Amino acid sequence: YSLRLKEEYPLHDLAVLAEIGAADSLFSDKEYAQAADAYSDFISLHPLNENVPYAIYQIGMCHYHQMEAVDRDQTETVKARNEWEKLVERYPESKFAPMAEKMLREVKQRLAEREFYIGEFYFKQKKYQAALGRFEKIAKEYPNVGLDYKVEYSINETKAKIAEEEKE
Repeated sequence: YSLRLKEEYPLHDLAVLAEIGAADSLFSDKEYAQAADAYSDFISLHPLNENVPYAIYQIGMCHYHQMEAVDRDQTETVKARNEWEKLVERYPESKFAPMAEKMLREVKQRLAEREFYIGEFYFKQKKYQAALGRFEKIAKEYPNVGLDYKVEYSINETKAKIAEEEKE
């Protein structure tokens, strides 16, 4: 029915809503990659539609649901962050902006934890300069996500190890 509606009245409100509905259906079925494509297609076809902020938020959620553990590839986490940053920047008045900001905090924390995980790995391998680079990156790029004290401690500890090595 929605396909016929779309063919006969392509710009009709219900046809537009049917496209969002189709994307939502894929999302509900946990078909996140296809859902993200459907939301993207919707945005391409209807860039000025009032549902664009929702579609951007949902694309972020599609990536969020495909994120891997902190010790694995974080491509999906970065994609989610990018979508929500775009939403907050372009549609700050949208009711989805505060939701995106909340999710942004979560993915930034996850990305910071990923950097910390790598920093600790380098520290344990006695690769202190590499560890320091990771810890300082967290301090610079991910302040206020709940790792500040831990990162500050690790930076100081790593600098102390570097100073010890230089004395030898």
